[in-house]
Amino acid sequence: MRAEPGRWMLAAYALPALPLAMLTLPFYVVVPAFYARTLGLPIAAVGGALLIVRLVDAVSDPLVGYLADRWRPAFGRRRLWTLAASFPTAFAAYQIFAPPNDATLQHLTFWGILLSVFWTSVLVPYTAWGAELSTSYAGRTRIAAWREMFAVVGTLVALVVQAAALWAGQSERFALLTTGLLIGFGLPIAALMTVSATPEPFDATQKRLPVRDGFALMASNAPFVRLLFAFFLNGCANGFPATLFLFFVSEKLQAETWAGPLLVIYFLCGVLGVPLWLKMAQQTSKHRAWCVAMIGACAFFAIAPFLQAGDAHWFALVCIGTGLALGADVMLPPAIQADVIDVDTAASGEQRAGLYFAMWSLTTKLALALAVGVAFPVLALWGFDPAANLRTNSGLAMLGFLYAGAPVLLKLASIALMWNFPLDAAAQAQLRATIDARQKS
Repeated sequence: MRAEPGRWMLAAYALPALPLAMLTLPFYVVVPAFYARTLGLPIAAVGGALLIVRLVDAVSDPLVGYLADRWRPAFGRRRLWTLAASFPTAFAAYQIFAPPNDATLQHLTFWGILLSVFWTSVLVPYTAWGAELSTSYAGRTRIAAWREMFAVVGTLVALVVQAAALWAGQSERFALLTTGLLIGFGLPIAALMTVSATPEPFDATQKRLPVRDGFALMASNAPFVRLLFAFFLNGCANGFPATLFLFFVSEKLQAETWAGPLLVIYFLCGVLGVPLWLKMAQQTSKHRAWCVAMIGACAFFAIAPFLQAGDAHWFALVCIGTGLALGADVMLPPAIQADVIDVDTAASGEQRAGLYFAMWSLTTKLALALAVGVAFPVLALWGFDPAANLRTNSGLAMLGFLYAGAPVLLKLASIALMWNFPLDAAAQAQLRATIDARQKS
């Protein structure tokens, strides 16, 4: 077994997760509301544009994953992609966060597509890199924990930047512009620092599979398929509240000034929850710890649909409970995914972490896109559309259900899939023994 990365290497590897996370929250939470409320674009049309972005992006994910596995430049198949794609990703993010005053749906769609494609070109090789830095069950959990802790800190930074700008009397547009500038400079710098301090991982590939055979083997990887379905359901469950958070706080609770502090509470609890779930995963298993976290999230989400105007203090409790569960949601599934890849490597003789994480990335994006594509048109149908100054009682009730009721149902289905997941520490160790024995033969 190869040596595990130390703390300095883990910190160096995790660094790009911070600016990437600064991009994630504004793009999925702030940008839809900004384009609908501030720029005055119809809410259903904004949802449709973002759905188109994700559908186009569906082609790029497996393509990037395939190329990132097969292309072996001297600089490193993981390191080169992460560094080179960081520059156009940063530029496209700036275009989305700093639109002209007369920005149209075409602007959102065009730059959204470019952002997603380049974002994938960074994220897929970067996460595959992390999966390959360690071959142990516990080591992969530590790597995911460091990366996702940096990611949650990056989210907090984005929140603080926007809250500080608004507190200083600046507009939401100025807050997004500031975030775009920080990402524009921060992501390429972080990528440069990472590739200078983190080695290219070992490639255990011994033979190459034809494309059709490779996808057929992936489809027969039962733990992967099971995990992918569970992750998709949980991704949809998280996508609804992420998309609707600002609307829920400002329209349902009538507490718009609470939005920033509540998001800070939520993500701060996410950071605090990481050590808790890391310890539970070590004592039990990754999948059981994740299930416990989802059960806890369901208990707190169940409160939210019953809240009314003036109940922001009760909603803070919901943010604390679901925030603690966030630490497990962002850390444990990628660590399980790294183990699932071993099933494929042992069976095929080819290490295809890039392709597997591409499918993982695609699933994440499709889940979030589905949440946006479903939530906004359904809300408009039930009588809720701020751009049209439409806020009926039925529309507000549907807002409460989509924000918290639907996520509970989806998370329960995910728990049912993962509770008795077959891949634990002992099974993963056997897989690695098979892979390592093949390397020695």
